[in-house]
Amino acid sequence: MTRRRKFWNRITDGLAVSQLWKQFQADARLSYRLFTQEIDMKRRPGTGRVRHLFRMARQFFWAVVDKLTPARRLLLVAALLLLALNVNITWASGAHRMSRLLFIGPLPAGTWGVLLLLMVLLLEITDRVLMKRDLQIAKEIQAWLLPPAAPPVPGLEIAFATRAANTVAGDYYDVFPRAISPPGESRYLIGIADVAGKSVPAAMLMATFQASLKTLAATPSSLTDLAGRMNNYACGNSQNGRRFTTTFIAEYDPATRGLTYVNAGHNPPILRRQSGTIERLQAGGIPLGIRPGAGYQAGAVTLQCGDWLVIFTDGVTEAENARAEEYGEARLLTVLNFNLAAPPQALLNAILVDIDRFAGNAPQHDDITLMLLKAS
Repeated sequence: MTRRRKFWNRITDGLAVSQLWKQFQADARLSYRLFTQEIDMKRRPGTGRVRHLFRMARQFFWAVVDKLTPARRLLLVAALLLLALNVNITWASGAHRMSRLLFIGPLPAGTWGVLLLLMVLLLEITDRVLMKRDLQIAKEIQAWLLPPAAPPVPGLEIAFATRAANTVAGDYYDVFPRAISPPGESRYLIGIADVAGKSVPAAMLMATFQASLKTLAATPSSLTDLAGRMNNYACGNSQNGRRFTTTFIAEYDPATRGLTYVNAGHNPPILRRQSGTIERLQAGGIPLGIRPGAGYQAGAVTLQCGDWLVIFTDGVTEAENARAEEYGEARLLTVLNFNLAAPPQALLNAILVDIDRFAGNAPQHDDITLMLLKAS
């Protein structure tokens, strides 16, 4: 029993059967979405049901085959042909008359087909292992670009977190003091951004965004000038606007408790006053990387003790459950209103737990990033 238990734990990583089933469901849904996005599910007028099923099967076959290298496609096709040939001969001769099966060398055709399938599987696993290793390195590099914890900011309590839909993310967040603050004063830059797309391409652009923000923020400029210069820089890396970036950047002055901000096409942050009123921080302009020379406007608010500022990417409010229902801002506000007395980190955890509860086993389709600020 000990050996069996060790074998089972090695295979399952110690996960319970229910956890394995949930993981399988998530993987199956992800694979289904990957392959079926290239399949036309609509039934053509005048097409019978059987013919429609054959057409979809053919499309699914090519959706799988096209993702292999040409050499592996040949191996897969050869394996399937050998298996089909073996089945046909078995049916024709009877399962008990194995001597009439087609042999290629010392082995029957079906065995060669299985071996070829295993070879294709091993080649794909090798690619996956190498890619996973590279992605893990990329994830570690990306973690270095993001702050592990918020710096102490007078008059503010801050908490933030991000969850990548894949190994690496296209979301960015940061809070850091501006080096160009007037003598004797300390001003802090608060930023959150969402690069269009996911995974490696978005993560690469996120790194360029982080570098440009840190570099340009260290030069004397107003917040609107900073947004304009970042937009011009982003336009050179956005593939003619296809890889744009939505962002919210703000400058906080602890001496006056004033927050000046620019919203470049980002989800409007929610400012929940202690009195219960809700304000949306919308002043700004279009996302970065769409049009060179675009102008931006700045907005300004004053944070009072007890005010909450919730800054998030669309992965929060657009998180979906198995019924394709979105989490939504209304539910986010409900969790906020129930946890007004909690510190930001506790509220952050409560929101993330509620998103998990809402989404259930549905796969995460977008990066989730959330930043909470509480005026104290």
